[in-house]
Amino acid sequence: DDGSVFDSSEGRDPLDFQLGEGQVVPGFEKAVAGMEPGEKKTVTIVSAEAYGPRVEQLTFTVPRENMPEGYEPVAGEMMRLETRDGRQMDALVTEADETSVKLDGNHPLAGQDLTFDLELVAIE
Repeated sequence: DDGSVFDSSEGRDPLDFQLGEGQVVPGFEKAVAGMEPGEKKTVTIVSAEAYGPRVEQLTFTVPRENMPEGYEPVAGEMMRLETRDGRQMDALVTEADETSVKLDGNHPLAGQDLTFDLELVAIE
């Protein structure tokens, strides 16, 4: 909504996905469904149909001693974490000092409504 461009396929190959397979956010699938090749439209997808709301429980602080040996976290970089049950997740380093590292496991677009300029190129 603030006008910044997060991603674009302009100048690249078009985004290729199959409806109903969960390869894109639900609101994007709904916006494309029923379009015809060559059709263009602009849609706004509410956060609930995009990356969902921000979840404050996904923002947490880790003692610096729990970081991998030799790793120097820098605010603004992403790091891959493994949860206790073995799943992997990405987290943004939001702060780092000598004793702790603050991480945010929310998707960067969580809690935001998204506007897409769509053009359906082909149906295969």
